[in-house]
Amino acid sequence: MRNTLSVKQVSKSFKGRTILDNVSLECETGQITGIFGRNGSGKSTLLKILFGVLKADKIHITFNQKYIAVEDIIPEQLIAYLPQGPFIPKYLKVRDIIPMYYSGDEQDKIFYAPKMHKIANIKIGNLSMGELRYIELLLVSNLSHPFLMLDEPFSMVEPLYKEHIKEYLLNLKDKKGILITDHYYRDVLEVSNNNLLLDKHCLITVTNQQELIKGGYLPKQ
Repeated sequence: MRNTLSVKQVSKSFKGRTILDNVSLECETGQITGIFGRNGSGKSTLLKILFGVLKADKIHITFNQKYIAVEDIIPEQLIAYLPQGPFIPKYLKVRDIIPMYYSGDEQDKIFYAPKMHKIANIKIGNLSMGELRYIELLLVSNLSHPFLMLDEPFSMVEPLYKEHIKEYLLNLKDKKGILITDHYYRDVLEVSNNNLLLDKHCLITVTNQQELIKGGYLPKQ
């Protein structure tokens, strides 16, 4: 089944400063959408609003063309979210983390994922950044949620694991709608179907690196 999440009229201000102004976007199963923007442009704010942990001044959301209140996003388990910062306790081994999220046969999706046999017995605090982001991605992406938001999944990740993550996402998009924001723009462009630039509090459609330059996100070459 193809799921569609439509978000319109997102507005948010902090202490009189406009962060988002009537922002709209759509995400659907089979699509990876990249969201670009300079630091402070409101990318993480937008993701937190969509996840329901930050209240918007104004927002209208529909799931498969039916209205849904933003406060129901988490209870209805619509969106899984990979935040910027690590969220797994450093003192536990990878293999001990998995049963905390999954039970029974569901654990096999994580235990038998590519490369997992190499890191299963390592403590979280001893993982490389690529290994850590990979296990975090596996944990959140195998939840039943139809949509997945990723905040900087490629940041500080070594090249080998970047390729693993990109391959994984390209296979995953058949099951989920995915939103990605990351300053490693080349990695995002390699996997995304649609791309948006958050500039001057609004989202505009971009299709390639040249349009990111034109939009002021990248320096002129």
